[in-house]
Amino acid sequence: MKCVILQPSYIPWRGYFHQIFMSDLFIFYDDVQYDKNGWRNRNRIKTPNGPLWLTIPVLHRGNVSEHIPITDIHIDWSKDWARKHWISIQQSYSKAPYFNRYAPVLDGFYQKKPEYLVDFTIDLTIKLARILGIEHTRFIRSSSIQAGGTKTDRLVDLLQKVGATHYISGPSAKEYLETDKLAAAGISLEWMSYDYPEYPQLYLPYDPQVSIIDLLFMTGPLASTYIWDKN
Repeated sequence: MKCVILQPSYIPWRGYFHQIFMSDLFIFYDDVQYDKNGWRNRNRIKTPNGPLWLTIPVLHRGNVSEHIPITDIHIDWSKDWARKHWISIQQSYSKAPYFNRYAPVLDGFYQKKPEYLVDFTIDLTIKLARILGIEHTRFIRSSSIQAGGTKTDRLVDLLQKVGATHYISGPSAKEYLETDKLAAAGISLEWMSYDYPEYPQLYLPYDPQVSIIDLLFMTGPLASTYIWDKN
């Protein structure tokens, strides 16, 4: 069984969904420490004035100093961020070819008010994966599995507990992943390659490092041809 383990992120880029597509089981690594200024609560969209960061505000007290896991991070609903995010998305993409096709689904998410960050980002990611046509992948959270150890040892324990035989990882993990431990556990390893073609964007210059919603609004049902169906 092919497995991917990634921390949950807010409206991730297409490489994240490529890994979802490649896996039989996708594990949201939600019980590791929250990283400030990472991708857990923010991402970028394209606007007429250049890239724009959309950041979900969270309650910060103790997140880092007390090693709070991602799954326990609270959204700060004292700020009107959801309405502002949706207005920014509307203003940036209302003229995109497939905006009207997907806008009602996304708007529905921005009407919700979950207490925890993961309940917003994970549910939205799964929905976007289904919109992209990924139906075969199952999703679970690492917090639902009692895995032991740290770093690679914990990753191996997670993989063994779910019965994975093949692990797919992004290339950045080459710097720290102890591949010998995967091999010793009988788990094969595959490195992702993020080699994607350009697609039409509303505003120049072309920027590949933006949220998946940019690709969806611009290419609609052909989005997968710019990720995994490149032939």
